[in-house]
Amino acid sequence: MKRAEILDAAKVCVCGQREQDYGKPENNFKTIADLWNAYLGFPAEYSIETGDVAMMMALLKIARIRSGTATDDSFVDLAGYAACGGEIMETAI
Repeated sequence: MKRAEILDAAKVCVCGQREQDYGKPENNFKTIADLWNAYLGFPAEYSIETGDVAMMMALLKIARIRSGTATDDSFVDLAGYAACGGEIMETAI
């Protein structure tokens, strides 16, 4: 895929049907953060935040790419997580 195709596909994912199907990424990342915090037993002062979830999901995609098992979708998802994380962290400042 060309870079513009990856970015266009990521935009469709995070601003299109997936958001309609699953809701806002911020809300989903908050649920994931809450579950990870509970699972890990983290106290509030060390808790994983929504922006952390976006970055850790991006790292998951990077690990998949690094392992050699990536598909075009891996790069699309990586771009989508980066975009969501950027927006989440900008609004948190």
